[in-house]
Amino acid sequence: MGKVIAVANQKGGVGKTTTAINLAASLAALEKKVLVIDADPQANTTSGLNFSPDDDRHRSLYELMEGAISVDDVLVQTEMPGLHLIPSHINLVAFEIEMVNSEGCELALKKAIEPIRGNYDYIIIDCSPSLGLITVNTLTASDSVLIPVQPEFFALEGLGKLLQTIRIVNSGLNPALTIEGFVVTMFDGRTKVHQQVLGELREHFKSLVFNTVIQRNIRLSEAPSHGKPILLYEIACSGSSNYLSLASEVLERNGETPVTK
Repeated sequence: MGKVIAVANQKGGVGKTTTAINLAASLAALEKKVLVIDADPQANTTSGLNFSPDDDRHRSLYELMEGAISVDDVLVQTEMPGLHLIPSHINLVAFEIEMVNSEGCELALKKAIEPIRGNYDYIIIDCSPSLGLITVNTLTASDSVLIPVQPEFFALEGLGKLLQTIRIVNSGLNPALTIEGFVVTMFDGRTKVHQQVLGELREHFKSLVFNTVIQRNIRLSEAPSHGKPILLYEIACSGSSNYLSLASEVLERNGETPVTK
């Protein structure tokens, strides 16, 4: 049964989608079968893996969560071997409006992906940067939450609402939900405030903070415009080595021995 990890932070611009794409691709590079689900109506993970959200040849998470199609109808193979995608579409915004009063609407995603969980080692979900019904669905469907954190003080202040939402889901809809860990993104070790925020995170959350930090890297910001994860865009850069290191840590935290690449 594949482990489902939600990549979540309600604050925008913290590297959430970059982390979802590149963690998933790095796990695939380490010989795991991986599915990445784009649960953000902005569909940046979809376009970042070279699929147009407006391509009528592909169905989207919206139709899947509405129950109009089966999960096999929406899966697409990405350019990265071992990595599949469930694309998103702006229509996903309508799900919250149409389903908000429907009984069991918080379970739509969990029920939709249940038939294929056994086909994957890891399922990575890129969450919407809001705390609405779609995010509640992703947290309900997930085993754990990985939280990207930009090393700025305002980013720390914003963690409270996300942690509160996780506690609410944990207390009712998904008692087994845990925090996979916090990963610091866009890190510049030359900056005093970045060092200070990283230190505070590690002091407060202890071992929940990954040892790997994702350094600022121009190649990481360029890769999505080419529709590629960093490993396929520029393997010889810090972004590639950082995300491979993060993937290895995820495997180790889940009792696996990473394959050396």
